[in-house]
Amino acid sequence: MDKRFNTLSVSEQLDLRKKAVEDVIAHPEWSLAQAVRHLKKTMRLTTAEMAKLSGVSARTMQDIEQERSEGTVQTMNRILGMLGLRLGVTRIVREQSSSTSNLPVPKA
Repeated sequence: MDKRFNTLSVSEQLDLRKKAVEDVIAHPEWSLAQAVRHLKKTMRLTTAEMAKLSGVSARTMQDIEQERSEGTVQTMNRILGMLGLRLGVTRIVREQSSSTSNLPVPKA
């Protein structure tokens, strides 16, 4: 745990982890870097600590956090997996504007 903070009890640590996971799930629009930074910050972990817990190198973790790399699917699953999450695919829901509503629908 980050030395800048007072030591937390196990139940307080679990509450922070639960909040971090709920926040990430509630914000699917966040980039991977934003999600990783939020998880790390909310759980009060250093980059080195989060890297060690997830089994990736500290350099890889830094590159993902600073958006120099998006990481591989395997790497992201290692990072997210420490919290019981997995990288997934979702449909993008876009608002239909009036200019696109008049376009013809292609026939199959």
